[in-house]
Amino acid sequence: MEFLMLALAIGVLLLLIVKFKVNTFVSLIITAFVLALLLGMNPMDIPNAVLGDQGVGNILGSNSVIFIFGGMIGRLVADAGGSYKIAHTLIDWFGLKRLQWAVLIASFVIGISMIFGVGMILLIPIVFAVALEAKVPLLYLGISMTAALSSAQGFLPPQPAPTAVATALGANIGLNLILGLIVSIITAVVAGPLFTRLAQKYAPDAFQFKTELPAVGTVKEYDLDKAPSFWLSVLTSVFPLIFMIIATIYKMVYTGGVTPKNPSMLDSVIEFMANPAVAMTISLIFAIFSMGVFQKRTMAQVNESMTEAINAVAGILLIVGGGGALRGVLVTSGFSDTVAKLFSANGAMSPVTLILFAWFVTAILRVSVGSATVAGITAAGIFTAVVASQAGSDPILPVLVALAIGAGSLVFSHVNDAGFWIFKEFFDLSIKQTFQIWTVMETLLSFTGLLVVVIMAIVLL
Repeated sequence: MEFLMLALAIGVLLLLIVKFKVNTFVSLIITAFVLALLLGMNPMDIPNAVLGDQGVGNILGSNSVIFIFGGMIGRLVADAGGSYKIAHTLIDWFGLKRLQWAVLIASFVIGISMIFGVGMILLIPIVFAVALEAKVPLLYLGISMTAALSSAQGFLPPQPAPTAVATALGANIGLNLILGLIVSIITAVVAGPLFTRLAQKYAPDAFQFKTELPAVGTVKEYDLDKAPSFWLSVLTSVFPLIFMIIATIYKMVYTGGVTPKNPSMLDSVIEFMANPAVAMTISLIFAIFSMGVFQKRTMAQVNESMTEAINAVAGILLIVGGGGALRGVLVTSGFSDTVAKLFSANGAMSPVTLILFAWFVTAILRVSVGSATVAGITAAGIFTAVVASQAGSDPILPVLVALAIGAGSLVFSHVNDAGFWIFKEFFDLSIKQTFQIWTVMETLLSFTGLLVVVIMAIVLL
């Protein structure tokens, strides 16, 4: 019966967003209240479940600092010309014959700290200019660019959805980042340069060489001689990851992956620096200097970049919070516990089975709702109790389930996903061509990611 109520609530969400065009955040909050009533919750408990420390507050909380500061770092790098420098340096290194790989790497590095839509807006003009110079179709380079951005969005903290899902499942962010890097790199290669070869054969009409694109407008260029150095730009972009990776490796090697009862001074310092909110704060301070003060940008210019970042992240942040409202109801109502009991009734579930089921449920939500963020966070709410009961003290299983949910959230993007229309407009494609390229690419990212996660589970668990 609980599953039927969830299905009805998803139907309400679709009706509000698709039929009545209600704002996504508002629709999510309304749906969360509806779901709580359908599940028979005490009306007095519903507001806290939706908005309190189990709902919106749980997901946003300290995560809001991670999301906003991450967006600020990305914007500071872009506005100083650092992203432009990264792209052009890699293109110069790789040469015209390996342009796809240069674009893939540049997009991946930049995409770590930039939400998908902002990354597209930033990179499309650069990649378009390169495509014109190389006399190749934009889509020839654009698939690799988009695959890298989408892969980072699906698997890597500090991107909003992976961070929120990992937090909800109690997964270690640092370990999530390390394993997520492996998954995202493999999926980006498969759905980027490799998929491009296939797409050119079955959808050749999409690969038209165009000298202008309506959605791109004037291509903004930077003076490469005055832009930040390549290595400083890369360091600033990945600075938050360095702390988390070092701390995770340190704990795995020296403390067995757990916090010691009597930590040394070094243990305490590393634990503090590895906290995602702390790492992002330190990284933002570094970015203000490396991409602002050291580049002779005024604080007014730096503040303008950070304000633009807040404006860009705000919409995503609200959707993440709305997804958290659904998660809060699923956990507080006992729905998540019901799912856990359902699985435990048939004995302990194998890790691979749990991973496959988490991917499947997320995939259904993704196809139904459209938003990868909503699908991922909702699925995390469904599987919170299952993961807690099956993982015990094992730090790897929650991470693998989080990555499987990330993979499921990317599958079969179609007309109810904003990314579908962003891709269509930027690359000036027909709806048929967008299905042929974007939808297939996203699905390939999803299945490849799932395959890598399953292999990890077999090897590591």
